[in-house]
Amino acid sequence: MTDITVDEVAANGIEITVATAGTGPAILLLHGFPHTWRIWEKVIPTLAASHRVIAPDLRGLGGTTRAKTGYDAGTLAQDAEALLDALGERTATVVGIDAGAPPAFLLAMHHPERVDRLVLMESLLGDLPGAEAFTPPWWFGFHQVPDLAEQVLTGHEAKYLRFFLTAGTQGRGVPPDIETAFTTAYTGHDSLRCAFEHYRAMPTSTRQIRDAVAHSRLTTPTLTIGAHPVGSTLERQLRPIADNLTGRVIPDCGHIIPLDRPAALLQLLLE
Repeated sequence: MTDITVDEVAANGIEITVATAGTGPAILLLHGFPHTWRIWEKVIPTLAASHRVIAPDLRGLGGTTRAKTGYDAGTLAQDAEALLDALGERTATVVGIDAGAPPAFLLAMHHPERVDRLVLMESLLGDLPGAEAFTPPWWFGFHQVPDLAEQVLTGHEAKYLRFFLTAGTQGRGVPPDIETAFTTAYTGHDSLRCAFEHYRAMPTSTRQIRDAVAHSRLTTPTLTIGAHPVGSTLERQLRPIADNLTGRVIPDCGHIIPLDRPAALLQLLLE
């Protein structure tokens, strides 16, 4: 059985809850909504056999500081870099899914010397060309209205999260203990506020991504992994700006790839 240690690490002015396991080259795993580091629970044991796995809770989510500000992708990238510094890791493979993908991308764009390999899953990168056919889901707008979603959803968190966990696995659902952990992490007005601040920061993140692409290319070896609903859209966004890009789509797989199809994900991460 793999030993997973969960600690609080001071980095970039906040306390980051981070799960670590294994030894070897570092692999940094950045989750999205409505997840915590436990989205990676099914893949950590295999990864930890050959890597030092670093799986934090993003700013404001799970056990990490519920900060008032800093939910844009640029600041989240700084959080990730500071966490690597605090853990003594100069470089890492960086993996991001959903809301974890834009900061992973910006870390590679701004500090390519620190990212050995970049893996981006089930996300879009701002308004970069290539995603014109993808319609953002309804909850993006709902989450972006200040204080609205918190008011509506407080007291109904379990039902709301179950919608995402069911849809994100194409009806298969996630293990009960992980669903309970996610629900606990996102229960309460301030927990919800922090979750939705990631959406409210999207215009800022979009500008940051646009600016990064205007000034440099993506030189880090990069793998995009799609499923349902994003598919190959992210690959199409990156194709014109990436020097070394591989795109893959996992069939019959929901948005929450690490929990829905962990074996297929591991095959791609370790190839």
